[in-house]
Amino acid sequence: MTEQSSPVLDYVKQQAAYIEQQLNLLWTKNNLNMQTQLKDSMHYSLMAGGKRLRPTLMFAAAESLGFSNEDVLEAAIAVEMIHTYSLIHDDLPAMDNDDLRRGKPTNHVVFGDATAILAGDGLLTHAFYVISERAQSHPEEAQAVLQVSRELSLYAGPYGMVGGQAADMAGGVESLEQLEEIHKRKTGDLIVFSLRAAGILCHANDQQLAALETYGRNIGLAFQIQDDVLDVIGDQTKLGKPIHSDEESNKITYPTLIGFEQCEKWIQALTEEAKAVILEAGFVNPRRLLELGDWLMSRDH
Repeated sequence: MTEQSSPVLDYVKQQAAYIEQQLNLLWTKNNLNMQTQLKDSMHYSLMAGGKRLRPTLMFAAAESLGFSNEDVLEAAIAVEMIHTYSLIHDDLPAMDNDDLRRGKPTNHVVFGDATAILAGDGLLTHAFYVISERAQSHPEEAQAVLQVSRELSLYAGPYGMVGGQAADMAGGVESLEQLEEIHKRKTGDLIVFSLRAAGILCHANDQQLAALETYGRNIGLAFQIQDDVLDVIGDQTKLGKPIHSDEESNKITYPTLIGFEQCEKWIQALTEEAKAVILEAGFVNPRRLLELGDWLMSRDH
């Protein structure tokens, strides 16, 4: 069976289409009264495509607990907004200075640095408003929504994703342990949040919540290792961004430190451990989480 027709890829595409539809509905429904260029800039990056991995993992985790996409929708929209803001800021000349993202010109190339910064700020701030709307419409879930908001601020902020980016920008990485710590925060923490948020909102027990966190931590690290590999051997047309960018920036990566063969073995070991903890935690329907783990391990973009 080809990748184009595989059930897991069909599921990923279906969930990406769903979250994009919901993002558009939110944009239309709110009809935010904001400065036009800012609104266009936010919408440009938010609707620029991509795998929509974090919402998809959240939906799969909800399904594993017997719940639906709608039960975690606001959190899924919020995490995609925060992920998008982080990409806008990462691409800026003061950071990674990238001109291409998802096969399109980056936000600052189209709208200028100042508007790109403000678009990122807007998406970050509005994400918490979106989450709070869940408590407004479902007051019986207010405590769970508060916990999700608290965790999002932790995993996305200076102790999490932002801190990981700061450490990455500071450089001086010389060991595998340093590199792993950066990527656990920079890439992994929003993935961990996505799994934990679904668990909190869908009433996971302690063992299930711990399993979702371990799964997210392992999948997040495996995802980053695979990204480093693809930056060297990937297809630029599939990736939607230039390859060899890490090498040109003199960045230390997993292939640099341990080689391609060890990267492949580590990705597989992380994925197998992630799947094992899910299988042991008594989920109602863990199939999607298991399939996504295998798909992420073998992806080419």
